[in-house]
Amino acid sequence: MRERAARFRWTWPRRIALAAVLVIVVPVLTAGIALRLNYSGDPGDNTRTRGRDAIWLGHAWVDGRKTDADLAAFAARIEGTGIKDLYVHAGPLEHDGTLPADRCPRAGWLIDAVHRTLPGIRVQAWLGDVLATEGPDGLRLERAGSRTAVVASARQVLDAGFDGVHFDLEPLHSGDRNYLSLLDDLRALTGARRAQLSVAAHQIDPLPAAHRVVGVLSGGSQKWWSQKFFGQVARRVDQIAVMSYDTWMPLEGLFGGYVAQQTALALEVTPRDTDLLMGLPFFHENDLGHHESAETVAAAVRGTRLGLGRTDRDRERFGVALYVDFAAREGDWTAYRRGWN
Repeated sequence: MRERAARFRWTWPRRIALAAVLVIVVPVLTAGIALRLNYSGDPGDNTRTRGRDAIWLGHAWVDGRKTDADLAAFAARIEGTGIKDLYVHAGPLEHDGTLPADRCPRAGWLIDAVHRTLPGIRVQAWLGDVLATEGPDGLRLERAGSRTAVVASARQVLDAGFDGVHFDLEPLHSGDRNYLSLLDDLRALTGARRAQLSVAAHQIDPLPAAHRVVGVLSGGSQKWWSQKFFGQVARRVDQIAVMSYDTWMPLEGLFGGYVAQQTALALEVTPRDTDLLMGLPFFHENDLGHHESAETVAAAVRGTRLGLGRTDRDRERFGVALYVDFAAREGDWTAYRRGWN
């Protein structure tokens, strides 16, 4: 009897541990297999550049560090590619939504030089700030005065000659009605000016309500947007660029399959008169969220092409966005050219 009781005491903890492992490991393995299968196949024809690509450019282009020689080298670099829009870092915004007048003293030089030497290329002011959604400091979109100041900052850069405004506000939680209200006000401004309004967007829930689950488990932090919210944002802008990197994926095949999934989810809810751009990781870091051996430009391009080919092969207002110029290596540019152009 004692031996049976002892076996019972040892057996049940093991069973519970095994059950816990199965509950955690099996869904992860299943998702991994699904993503790897999503990366298989042939993208096929008509899944390359439409001439609507973009690149994020660092602050050096507007603060005096870049010269005519740098611009000439950049022009040679993008010749023959589909790059049409330059998101030039003109911020950051102050936490009250304002933009100091001296933040980008050489903006006029850059805009004039690009318009003169790169006809057809648009120069957009990249503005952003940390939002006070997961900490005490940052821009508070719930304050009407802050939203008004952000619109005034957009008017300020348009007055300076920029062809549009590109916003990157993070971390932005799914369903934020104040953000949608801000986009409505910004669209009224850019529409009247015939200027571009574009935004950097969070990734879409890879599983239903993933953003809610992560929010509960992390105490409020959210990584993804719901597909519904992504569509609400996309309907309010001229361009939406998915930050389809920093995915936590440990292997290249999983990352490529994830990008293919993200491309399909975004295509399903982005209006056909809005440019949808998928982000390419032109940077190299190794941390929990980003593994440079996995998140390669080649895998991102292939995943983008697979998602496009399966979901909306004939979509014209579609492209990729390169993040970011100052961290890019020669291999990134080569992979972009070979895979997409």
